[in-house]
Amino acid sequence: MNTFAKYLLGFVALAVAVFFSWYFFTIIVYVLVAAVISFIGRPIVDLLSRIKIREYQLSDSLKATLAVIFLWCLFILVFSTIIPLAVREFESLENVSVSRIVDRLESPVEETRHFLEYYGLVDSEVDLDNWLSDELSGILNIARLKNWFGAVAGTMSSIFVALFSITFISFFFLKDSRLFSDMVMAIVPSRYEEQARNALESIQKLLVRYFVGLLLEVFGVMLLNTLGLAIVGLNFNHALVIGLVAGILNVIPYIGPLIGICFGLAVGVVLNLDMEFYHQLFPLLICMTLVMVLTQLVDNVVFQPLIYGNSVHAHPLEIFLVILMAGSLAGIPGMILAIPAYTVLRVILKEFFNKYKLVKRLTRSLGESEK
Repeated sequence: MNTFAKYLLGFVALAVAVFFSWYFFTIIVYVLVAAVISFIGRPIVDLLSRIKIREYQLSDSLKATLAVIFLWCLFILVFSTIIPLAVREFESLENVSVSRIVDRLESPVEETRHFLEYYGLVDSEVDLDNWLSDELSGILNIARLKNWFGAVAGTMSSIFVALFSITFISFFFLKDSRLFSDMVMAIVPSRYEEQARNALESIQKLLVRYFVGLLLEVFGVMLLNTLGLAIVGLNFNHALVIGLVAGILNVIPYIGPLIGICFGLAVGVVLNLDMEFYHQLFPLLICMTLVMVLTQLVDNVVFQPLIYGNSVHAHPLEIFLVILMAGSLAGIPGMILAIPAYTVLRVILKEFFNKYKLVKRLTRSLGESEK
């Protein structure tokens, strides 16, 4: 077969693969989501493998079933308790008028204006009241947040076919840890099969650590914020909502924690408009800021090193640049998916292109982590 025929055959094969990927996109998404869920559930299966009753050991089917049941119970617990509570809180916050907040803060706003004008930091013609109203309207867009949570809950409860399909596929992936890799091997040329299998094993180990760690990070940030805000004086339900939003936003690298803090402080102002500003509300806001900043410090010092150190094995500056590039290409979704996607890319580069100097430098830490 001449060179032209090889290239033509390769182009046709690529076109067919792209067509099938587009036509069966939904099914492919189901399989990938199920694979991620099986990665998260794999530690549960491994834990169940250690259980022995005399000489009897749990079967693979039973271990996979128990893991799926546990994940479903966790899923139902979150959506049946925390999400409805958050929606009810958003409904109560939606009734608060932004103009009332601005009127309540008229005195500190005026003093801030005089301070900024005195040092020439703002023009005397600038209307701080309108600026504050616009900013609060953006931060406290409760209707948007409520609709988002409601839409998530409503969508997840209505797509029964998707949930059933993902659960069904996840069961078999959990039952047979090599099933997903065997599916991938079926489309990999034989001469690259060993390298592809090594890459899949490394990817699975790293992503299991990453996604499990990420879930623990979200829960940890939510728990610390909730307990801290409740201790400084917020109602527990309000503290839980702020902690939930901050925990979810924390998934967005760098800007997510900042948005969470701004949201928490804005909600703190809305909930306590009847307080005297300088002696009650302002100290409360300072305490809330300290709680959320300390939570971020714990996240940066404890949670993130455990997650990224066990999965990404990359320099912090390297991660930062990757997140910036992903954000430029795909916005916030790109920032969220940047780290796992970069982890997968580095493993593939290590297995298939390790002869290049740049690849050796980028993947050197992956080799060290396997020793």
